[in-house]
Amino acid sequence: MAAVQIVRFGVNPPAVETGKPSNIIAGTPQTSVQNYYTDKTGNFYSGVWESTPGKWAINYTEDEFCTILEGRVVLTDDSGKSEAFKAGDAFVIPAGFKGTWETVEKVRKFYAISERKG
Repeated sequence: MAAVQIVRFGVNPPAVETGKPSNIIAGTPQTSVQNYYTDKTGNFYSGVWESTPGKWAINYTEDEFCTILEGRVVLTDDSGKSEAFKAGDAFVIPAGFKGTWETVEKVRKFYAISERKG
């Protein structure tokens, strides 16, 4: 049986996956992700995510912990309450959050996501 190994971000980086958000409201945001780790169940994963400026609707079915490494974003819930985040900020987006994600300046973040399946 192989020993469980620690995953260090930046070492042996995974392939970059590019795309764009669905439900775009403004701009032409482009995203990229490097998923460094997925657990055996596929319910937990973590990596690095980037986005160019733009705004899109979000509806979280997962819990996500984020740390902004560079750039600025604004998350606004369905009631209109906004929270701004910049490099150095860390936060959790809980499952059930609905609203918008706006990348104000090109953003790069660490993410850790836990999905509720079943």
